[in-house]
Amino acid sequence: MSRPKTPRGSKAAARAASATASTIELPRWWPARWPSRLYERARAYALLTRQDRPIGWLLLLWPTLWGLWLAAEGFPPVGLLVIFVAGVIVMRSAGCVANDWADRWLDPHVARTRERPLASGLVAPREALAVLGVLLLVAFGLVLLTNAKTIAMAVLALVLALVYPFMKRVTWVPQLWLGLAFGISVPMAATAVTDKWPAAMIWLAFLGNLCWTVAYDTLYAMVDRDDDLRVGARSTAILFGDLDLVATGVLLASFITAMAMLGHRAGLGGWYAAGVAAAALVSAWTLWLARRRDREGAFAGFRASHWAGFSIFAGLAMDYALR
Repeated sequence: MSRPKTPRGSKAAARAASATASTIELPRWWPARWPSRLYERARAYALLTRQDRPIGWLLLLWPTLWGLWLAAEGFPPVGLLVIFVAGVIVMRSAGCVANDWADRWLDPHVARTRERPLASGLVAPREALAVLGVLLLVAFGLVLLTNAKTIAMAVLALVLALVYPFMKRVTWVPQLWLGLAFGISVPMAATAVTDKWPAAMIWLAFLGNLCWTVAYDTLYAMVDRDDDLRVGARSTAILFGDLDLVATGVLLASFITAMAMLGHRAGLGGWYAAGVAAAALVSAWTLWLARRRDREGAFAGFRASHWAGFSIFAGLAMDYALR
């Protein structure tokens, strides 16, 4: 199938995009009294990096905290906690920019994404690359504050993050690649704490997070499935077809199983078991929300998914804190 042409970014298109963007809500703390030109560019970059949609960095944050707490067997060093929380926000923002730049041929033809800054012409491709460069420099500065093993894993994480946006053109399972890109944060965080290569239980957490990520991103892909089919993009939602919810359920069950095994391996107790049970209930809820396989339900299921990661983290933190 031939690739659809991306609309050219004319001044008129940019003005229209700016008018559309002005209807999008940003956090209340966003500085509304900046000089107009500066404010508009800052707003455009905030939308480009999804500062109005924290769900992405929450899905990345919880597994990162799993890795920190498991390696430290409780509250980790404050400095590392700050580094990794900041790193999650910066790298998620960078991932959004890289994804939009790679998908600028696709996003204008998808209902959910056609108003994004790059797709609408509000931000030029070269501007987006400049923003990406700045974010990667900040992330590099953060990782330099850790140790050599963590820096080596960060290089792998960077490759995974930058290659992922192109996977929907060449494979039916780009969600698996996203799972690898998101999951590497778990062993990275653990290595930063211990200055040792990750133990077996850390890789078990990585495996659980991999299954979880593929599951919730399949729900996300279900939102765009009709558009993706029309323009020739690929996803697990298309690959699984009518068995999409069944496959997602199997992945979520694998996630819960892996996390339960992790608790046994790490010698965790009742608080962690309660967290795993809560994550199982949240996972069942996300499937229930998506049961009709429509856009709204699938998106609601995706947005609710981060509570499963939070439940695991809450159980983990409580278990270590109350020993």
